[in-house]
Amino acid sequence: MLVAGGILVLGLVLLTAGAEALVRGASQLAVALGLSPLFIGLTLVAYGTSAPELVVSAAASLRGLHGMAIGNVVGSNIFNTGLVVGVTALIAPIGCVAGLIRREAALVVLTTAVLVVLAWNGELTRWEAVLLLLTLIGYTGWYYRRALQTAGAAVAEFRGRNWRGGVPPLVHLLLVVIGVGLLVLGARWVVDGAVGLAELLGVSKTLIGLTIVAVGTSLPELATSAVAARRRQTDIAIGNVLGSNIFNLLGILGFAGLLHPLQVPAHIIRFDIPVALVFALACIPIGLSGRRISRPEGAVLLLGYIAYLTVVIVQASTVS
Repeated sequence: MLVAGGILVLGLVLLTAGAEALVRGASQLAVALGLSPLFIGLTLVAYGTSAPELVVSAAASLRGLHGMAIGNVVGSNIFNTGLVVGVTALIAPIGCVAGLIRREAALVVLTTAVLVVLAWNGELTRWEAVLLLLTLIGYTGWYYRRALQTAGAAVAEFRGRNWRGGVPPLVHLLLVVIGVGLLVLGARWVVDGAVGLAELLGVSKTLIGLTIVAVGTSLPELATSAVAARRRQTDIAIGNVLGSNIFNLLGILGFAGLLHPLQVPAHIIRFDIPVALVFALACIPIGLSGRRISRPEGAVLLLGYIAYLTVVIVQASTVS
């Protein structure tokens, strides 16, 4: 058990370090291209911090661990919305742009609802996975064009606080490459360690995916949003969470399903995906009330996640 746990922990360390290198390199390159911090948060930072989920779910899919592949994504989205947003709001109330809430939060709700429909028959086919990927490509392309038109002063402000002058772009590109390498190696260790723990503890690999793996691969989102909140960079804090959830649903499930059609465990369809939908819906009225997520509202989200995790652990003996 110590060996399996050690491999899992080392894998999570590599995933976190890889995501950090990837985010730093990608963010600096993005600023050099004149993109806004909100766009960086919703796309490059969000996609970068979701890279651990991507490689873990892809590795699980290739090994036939469908419950872990899907549980990792659904569990990560619940963790992001409940714990990451909750903790971030407790550190500093999160200011929300009304348009952001209407578009991105609504898109998270819509894609989660679509996942309920697609997974209802117990399978995510390759064609359905292609549909998810095409939707992500279309969303990213639309937002990129919009970001180029609306960056302006926001880019200048962000560059003034975060731009590392004098560093060659190749250094940032090297960070991206190193980050990807660490993510690939870390993902392999996380899956190996998680499978070993599940076998030793006598619990399902799906449960491990919904809890240990989902929390572990979401640590970059928690760290990024918490740091952004402390620095009062709320655009990146909330953009990171919303963008990560969108990427998880469209990009990660799409890619994992493209590698291999995914069999969706019944209890994820009946319980975990609906819980993810409830958390996504909760963000809309919370964000629109005063256009910010206050500390009490953050506490409600955090308590909601703790309640969900308690139910999952209590029901562990019935999970298959």
